[in-house]
Amino acid sequence: MIAGEASGDLHGSRLIEAIAQHDHQAQFRFLGGDLMQQAAQVAPIIHYRDMAYMGFVEVAKHLPTILGFLRTARQAIDDWHPDHVVLIDYPSFNLKVARHAHERGIGVHYFISPKVWVWKEWRVRDIKRYVHRMYCILPFEPDWYAQRGYQATYVGNPTMQEIAEALPQLPGREQFCHEHGLDPSRPIIALVPGSRVKEIRDNLPSMLEAARRHPDCQTAIAAAPNIDLDLYASLAQGVPLLTDATWSLVRHARVAIVTSGTATLETAMLGTPQVACYRMTGKKWLYRFYRRLLKGNYVTLPNLIADEPVIPELLMHLCTSQSIDSHITELLAESATRQAQLDGYRRVLSRLGTNDCADTAARLITKQGVQPAVRSDL
Repeated sequence: MIAGEASGDLHGSRLIEAIAQHDHQAQFRFLGGDLMQQAAQVAPIIHYRDMAYMGFVEVAKHLPTILGFLRTARQAIDDWHPDHVVLIDYPSFNLKVARHAHERGIGVHYFISPKVWVWKEWRVRDIKRYVHRMYCILPFEPDWYAQRGYQATYVGNPTMQEIAEALPQLPGREQFCHEHGLDPSRPIIALVPGSRVKEIRDNLPSMLEAARRHPDCQTAIAAAPNIDLDLYASLAQGVPLLTDATWSLVRHARVAIVTSGTATLETAMLGTPQVACYRMTGKKWLYRFYRRLLKGNYVTLPNLIADEPVIPELLMHLCTSQSIDSHITELLAESATRQAQLDGYRRVLSRLGTNDCADTAARLITKQGVQPAVRSDL
C-alpha cells in the first residue's frame, strides 16, 4: 500500500483494518505513516512526511529524492512480490508504481481516485492500462470514468464514517475551550491552512489578517501532524496553535477559513460554515492559465459533490485578506448566506450516502462476498 500524505495515511489505516477482518492471513508492507503502522503492526518503508512535495518547482527541486523513493517502492514490490498493490491517491508517484506492478503481473487496486476530472485528464490512459480496479470516494466519479470507457466503483466516502464515529467522542465546547485556553463565551474563527509546508506559507498569512478584522472573535490555528511547529510559530504571531484537535476546533468554531482540499469536505461534515482558500500565487496570468487547464466549474469538494456553489472558492490572486473577510463577515452573522451554506451541506451529505467505505473496498480487494455499492440518487 502506498499513501503519500496525512489523509491517505488515515484512510489507508482504516483499509488495512478492514482487509485484516476479511483475510486473517493478510500481511502488509507500505509507504505511509503512523496510523498505517499502528494498523499493520509494521514500520513504513518510507514515511509520508518525507514524500509530501507539491507544485512543479518544489517537485523539481527534490526530484533526485523523489526518484530515490520511487526506486525504493519498486524494489520493495520486486523483493516481496505481493498479491495486491493498493494505491491511495498521490497520482504522480502512484501511477508509476502501478505500471511497475502491472508489468509484474500483480493486481493493482486504486483506493481514492486521483482528481483527474479536475485536470490532467490524460492520466486516464495510464489508469486504463495499469489499474485493475478503481475505488472512488466521490459519487460522481464512476459516471465520469464510464464516459471515458473505464469501469470504476463508488465505495462510499471514508471521511463520512470517520467523522460520524469521532463526533460522540469530541469534547463539548466548555471542555474544549478549557483544554486549549479559549474563552467559551466568544465566537471562534478556525484557521485550517493545509497539510503541506507551501500551502501553509501561502495561505496562513491572509487567513490571519482576515481573522484579525474581527476582534470580537478569537482565532485558533489547526496544526497538521506532519508539520514542524516552528513553521506555524514563525507565521502565527501569537495566535493559539492546536495540535491533534482539528475536528474539535472546526466543530466548535463559528466559521472556518480552510485551504482547499479534503478539509473543506470535513468542515462541511462537521457543520461549520467556511470559506475555501488556495492562494499559491497572486499572479493573475497564472490563475487564467490554471483555469484553462481545470475541468468543470468548481474546485472544492462540497461544490463538486453538490454541483453548485455551496461554499465560496477564493483561488490564487482572488484569495486576499479583504475577500476572505467579506465572506466570513456574512457567515459570522445569522444571515441568509450562513443558512444557505448549511442547507447546501445537507445536500452534499445526502449525495455521499452511508456506505462503510473501507469495508466495501476491502471486500472487493479480498473478493469475499462482494455486494454492489449502495449509491444515493444523484
